[in-house]
Amino acid sequence: MASSKSYLDFIMDQLSGLEGVSCRPMMGEYIIYYKGKVVGGVYDDRFLVKPTKTARSLSPDAAMDLPYEGAKEMLSVPDVENRAFLESLLTAVYEDLPAPKKRNQSD
Repeated sequence: MASSKSYLDFIMDQLSGLEGVSCRPMMGEYIIYYKGKVVGGVYDDRFLVKPTKTARSLSPDAAMDLPYEGAKEMLSVPDVENRAFLESLLTAVYEDLPAPKKRNQSD
């Protein structure tokens, strides 16, 4: 099942207080970026983030879910209604992740 555009719009609106949040469609789902890093996504109308150490400490009771078959488990965000929590969660995930790898550019 693909995610609905209305759910993506809701999540993006909830994250609108953070500068540098963007999304890209991918096979009926949406990858969420924060300042150039992949921090999570919208999968089957669920907001999932990478399960970094800090993200887990902010949501100790959150379930781990598969975004799609064959993928690594991600942290299911329990309180998508709470903007302040979402902002702190994305900031924590961003800070825990390594810098994006530079792509080789061939001529």
